Amino acid sequence: MPRPLRTTVIGSYPFPGWLSFASGHLDAFGADDLSELLDDAVAVAVKDQTDAGLDVITDGEQTRLDFNLSFYGFLAGISPEPPSARRFGPPGHDQRGKHEITGGLAAPRGLGVVEEFRRLKRIAPATVPFKASVPGPYTLSGRLIPNKQYPDRFAVAQALVPIVRRELEALVAEGCPEICIDEPSMSCYGHREDPRKFVAMFNETVEPARGKTRLCTHLCFGNYKGRAIAPRRYACLFPAFLDVHVEEIHLEMASREFAELEIIEQVAKKKDVAVGIIDVKSYYIETPEDVANRVRACLKFAPAERLSFAPDCGLSQTARWAAKRKLNSLVAGVKVVRKELRLA
Repeated sequence: MPRPLRTTVIGSYPFPGWLSFASGHLDAFGADDLSELLDDAVAVAVKDQTDAGLDVITDGEQTRLDFNLSFYGFLAGISPEPPSARRFGPPGHDQRGKHEITGGLAAPRGLGVVEEFRRLKRIAPATVPFKASVPGPYTLSGRLIPNKQYPDRFAVAQALVPIVRRELEALVAEGCPEICIDEPSMSCYGHREDPRKFVAMFNETVEPARGKTRLCTHLCFGNYKGRAIAPRRYACLFPAFLDVHVEEIHLEMASREFAELEIIEQVAKKKDVAVGIIDVKSYYIETPEDVANRVRACLKFAPAERLSFAPDCGLSQTARWAAKRKLNSLVAGVKVVRKELRLA
């Protein structure tokens, strides 16, 4: 662990209002306009995170229109996304369309994360550690419809493994100090699948980067439009997931009222554990004392040198004004406990 009780984020950060508007009118921009827009958006996300005082930041995924759907623009062998079957009414996952697979899956230009990392490296202060995030193959397979060539979701995901591997290799070659492989779909569907199959696929994916950079993974239960999509229990994943080849596992806890918090004890015996102690699904703004109490609760199960703290998930579905205040409280609350423990 680079720093005991470190503070960080998962990956995404809210779009500023102007970027949200612009993302629906991209045809109006020239290439130089778009480059300027993206640089400015990343600079805003970096400033909010550094102003809060986070130990590790990201680019806020400001250049992605969606956590994983934006990656489909880099994939060959799929059709344009058709309209969803339900377009109106309460927002939900069933309002997202799925792509048909029309040929062999490939990503001739990569997945775009290397370019994102280069931009972040150019914009972020040299003194602030940062990380990149990449969707794992199982999560990336979620909006692709199996066919004769790829008869089920595991087959689709397995075809995506070499694509994600190459992206990780390229990030390592660029000197990326930390990479988060996001696999929320694994935690969402672990209740109905053999978790050992997930672990084997995950480890095959990250093998080229293992030992060459700090690897972590994020396991949650979905946050599209602030909604979960699965039975919100981690028990079905463990102990199998203790064998994933990462230095840190992140778990969603705040929105679940810290159910299964004791699970971090077994994780911390083998790896660092990042605990989601900020609820991104709620507009209640946690106070620094709320955060300090949650950190103290985690310390009952894991030592400070094994613990990181973050929001439950990415902040893209939370209004920016709330995200800023939540991150400020996160850092302030952790500082209270650091002072109690006399940690620098």
